[in-house]
Amino acid sequence: MRKVITYTLLVFCSLLFVAPLFWAVTTALKSPQELYLFPPKWLPSVWRFSNFAEAWSIQPFNLFLKNTVIVTLLSTLGQLISCTLVAYGFARFQFKGRDALFLIVLATMMIPWEVTMIPQYMEFNYLGWINTLKPLIVPSWFGSAYFIFLLRQFIMTLPRELDEAATIDGAGKMTVLARIIVPLMGPSLILVAVFHMMSCWNDYLGPLIFLNDQTKYTLTLGLSQFRGMHGVDMQSIMAITCLISIPPLAVFFFAQRYIVGGIATTGIKG
Repeated sequence: MRKVITYTLLVFCSLLFVAPLFWAVTTALKSPQELYLFPPKWLPSVWRFSNFAEAWSIQPFNLFLKNTVIVTLLSTLGQLISCTLVAYGFARFQFKGRDALFLIVLATMMIPWEVTMIPQYMEFNYLGWINTLKPLIVPSWFGSAYFIFLLRQFIMTLPRELDEAATIDGAGKMTVLARIIVPLMGPSLILVAVFHMMSCWNDYLGPLIFLNDQTKYTLTLGLSQFRGMHGVDMQSIMAITCLISIPPLAVFFFAQRYIVGGIATTGIKG
């Protein structure tokens, strides 16, 4: 009986999460006449798959997609490189003030992005980077406190004997990192990559602040402008929303095994 109640609650909660997505997809396939019927129809009378192509062609979403892919890939690469290097330093090197510096890094997670937004804008404006993709890419090459913490905890679970054996064979610190540590960090690196890719792909406030020219827009900013221009064209809005939701959903679906593995293998050793 307890299992029946548990599965019933799980199915009910699953429906609550799936219903908005299902409604968005069916709305994207409806004709304009079916959008505001009362009582509403869950399924369209005629499945208009042409709505997706028509909505995509209204604005230069191919250009927005290109900008989003560039920002997402370069910033994710920067996060992986910078966070791995910093985490390796905190996990394997002994130096004065290491623990205090690590606490300072962790403390930055308590500072909301809204607090640093204006100083960052002033800095990027001084550098002449406003209305370019650089403000969305370059900060990622300086690491994220949360990802540094995750990778450091994982590296600390790896036995130091691996490093010592490689050092005896003549390997330097960077060789140990590249040929010993990084191959073992696969699940954690995938976890960091997926989390940052999803965050970057869905970022709206950053592009809104730093980008002015439509040719530099990302998908989220293009969708926002699309909604402003076509506020009553609900099926087109839902069509674009569904299309730009496919990549993060696909990435999460195919990487969920590694995500679970990365979280499970990230120790709490301090």
